[in-house]
Amino acid sequence: MLLLTPSFVLGLLGSLAAVSTTSACEDGHAHDHAKRTTPSVQLTPPTRQLEWGDINIIHTTDSHGWLLGHQKSSFPEPNYSGTFGDFASFVTHMKELAIERDTDLLLVDSGDLHDGTGLTDGFPAGGIDAHDANQFIKQLPYDIMAIGNHELYIYANALDMHQNFAPSLKGRYLSSNVNITVLNEKGQVVSVPVGERFAKFKTRKGRKVTSLGVLFDFTGNDHNTKVQKVSDMVKETWFAEAIKEEPDFFLLVGHMPIARDDWPLVFNAVRAVHPTTPILILGGHTHIRDCLQLDGRSMSLESGRYMETIGWLSAKLDKKGSKKNITFSRRYLDPNRVTFEFHTRKNSFNFDTLQGESITKGLNNLAKKFDLSFQFGTAPHDFTISQAPFPSNDSLLSLFIENAVPVALAINNTRASIPNIMITNSGSQRFDIYAGPFTKNDQLTASPFDDSFLFIPNVPFSIANKVLPALNEAGANERRELLEERERELYGRGHVDMVYNRWLEEQDRRSGIERRAAQNLTLGYVTSDACPGVGDDVLHAPLPFFPTPDFIGSVPPTVADDAPIDLVFVDFIETQLLQILNSVQSDKTFTTADVSLYSPILATQAAAGHIFGCVWPILGYNKTPYIEHEAEAK
Repeated sequence: MLLLTPSFVLGLLGSLAAVSTTSACEDGHAHDHAKRTTPSVQLTPPTRQLEWGDINIIHTTDSHGWLLGHQKSSFPEPNYSGTFGDFASFVTHMKELAIERDTDLLLVDSGDLHDGTGLTDGFPAGGIDAHDANQFIKQLPYDIMAIGNHELYIYANALDMHQNFAPSLKGRYLSSNVNITVLNEKGQVVSVPVGERFAKFKTRKGRKVTSLGVLFDFTGNDHNTKVQKVSDMVKETWFAEAIKEEPDFFLLVGHMPIARDDWPLVFNAVRAVHPTTPILILGGHTHIRDCLQLDGRSMSLESGRYMETIGWLSAKLDKKGSKKNITFSRRYLDPNRVTFEFHTRKNSFNFDTLQGESITKGLNNLAKKFDLSFQFGTAPHDFTISQAPFPSNDSLLSLFIENAVPVALAINNTRASIPNIMITNSGSQRFDIYAGPFTKNDQLTASPFDDSFLFIPNVPFSIANKVLPALNEAGANERRELLEERERELYGRGHVDMVYNRWLEEQDRRSGIERRAAQNLTLGYVTSDACPGVGDDVLHAPLPFFPTPDFIGSVPPTVADDAPIDLVFVDFIETQLLQILNSVQSDKTFTTADVSLYSPILATQAAAGHIFGCVWPILGYNKTPYIEHEAEAK
């Protein structure tokens, strides 16, 4: 059982007492977001300059609303402390350097602007996710942007991108295989691309570019949106026409991981027409840093998640028709002011541009408008998803299921006195909680999934107590026997936790103990990819990694084996749980008819978010609808 500090418990009890009043949340207080500057903790600067070529690309992907930087002092968060305004200043200075070098520099994004922080998810009732935050993204000189799956979970979000965001890119917001159903000027129902199928343009230096924006075979999109399979897209007439003319290079951008997915289908289709034309692929979605080369005249780059990585790719071009290998370079930059100033040859006195300062100020104003600094309480220490073992005092999953859920669901619940076991899936938490003030923004970031809690009454304790172990064992068996099939289904709906977690685990296994013993290395990503040389811009020690079960449960009550208890669980796992419950006993076949809503607190989305946000000073559900249980978040 999780042990909590006395002050933490007192804070919890005080918040619980406040719930019965209509002004339960008024005891919170706000702290204005300060402009992000160089963190007070020491950051390691890069040790080498970037390698420039004829074509250079700055790459972002899976930003998910992390536009005010990671603001906590526990590592690795300071590595990623730069704001989007800082990034804007960085881009401006890098563009100036490109002109000095008389070379081309492009800015590219691979999708997933929605769902992740309060800047996107904290909008008031009647708003649209990421609409306000995207106004700041529009201000940067992106050459190409591609759609992500998180733009498609809710039709209103996709429509907003189609009507209000894509036009700002002037034909360079790409959705090669993604359509949306709308009414045309004549009031007719039509299916059209969210953005454009492809783009052709010239760089500053006059080089011809043909670009596509491809989404993986996503199956979790909302009604009135359509995602065409990549294998079908490459057979389309428009695709053949788009790639017919040979450019100086192909720029293939898309929300699709560069390894173990369908980029080879697009790549091979292009190569069948243009065997030697340089191809640059900028991918995303799985939240990892990765690089590979499909042949000697191409390079594929994926640049992480949550504005924790800025990707850099450069290529030294040669004459058309050459069959020689091209010289490429890639780098994964930690987005902070130390990094940005190093690579732009600036300092704290001359780095900020007027545009950058304006963007940071605007983002802070948006945070104030959404009340993101409202403080529910204070986390006494870090609670992490995978950096601490489960169960443990430092585990966010332990905090959530052993303390937050049982206490919150007992409020105004006539069944609170009946012993119970509560079960949820471990993917219910999206991001770590770090020591210090716990704000509305932290709440929206850490625990975004709008689950309802259901229950089955009068289940004998001895039976109910078998369900959680059986659920996890079933998951283990699935991984052994049906791993590919299960992951393919989850992946199609947008789940990438399994890929990202395997990546973290591999880093820890490869060099965790040795690197963490080195006194001069801070915690961060330690990338090993298929491209030559070292990709990370700054050397780090990898985060410790502890595996977690697929399902987690509350502390079982101390009762007799035959005592009837409530079996409580989130609606997301209802089908699996009923199957398991029927497999561990034969006295009764349980169906959905035996399932009821456990707590009136969770009867509606708004009530659930309000109560959780007020009663639990360290963890809570958000106040806004979320698109899909367990989507990767984001």
